[in-house]
Amino acid sequence: MNSSQTEVVEVTSASEDDTERFGAAIGGALRGGQRIGLRGDLGAGKTCLVRGIAAGLQIEDGIVRSPSFPVILPYEGGRLPLYHIDLFRQAQGAGDIEELREYLYGDGIAAVEWYERLAEPMVDYLSIVLTFVAKESRSLVVAACGVGYDPVLAALRKLS
Repeated sequence: MNSSQTEVVEVTSASEDDTERFGAAIGGALRGGQRIGLRGDLGAGKTCLVRGIAAGLQIEDGIVRSPSFPVILPYEGGRLPLYHIDLFRQAQGAGDIEELREYLYGDGIAAVEWYERLAEPMVDYLSIVLTFVAKESRSLVVAACGVGYDPVLAALRKLS
């Protein structure tokens, strides 16, 4: 695949457990210094997916929650740190990248909900769009927008 192409994997989650399982596969394949941009309506499962990513990174179970009021919640103690960033309360283009740069471009994993609200677009990241399909079902469309995400896409392909 050349650099102008974007590889996409689509999976369907029938439950929160499925969404967390997909997240765990993603987390297990991450190597550090990577970014995940999460998009989806409220309640689509973004934080549920991040709980799974934390599990895949071997972060303590049960501590991941939505960071809607504090913009960032750091989770450490796993094989890599996870920085869960939520820009829902930020106006479009108001997410100050300077305040977040150390988390976005550090050695850990940055999972950014509403990443399109950043004042400066993210580069080299994994895009995940969660869409309601039915009452419990969600479609997860995962696209590598950069290099180094092939192991993640391969892990998801095995589950689909």
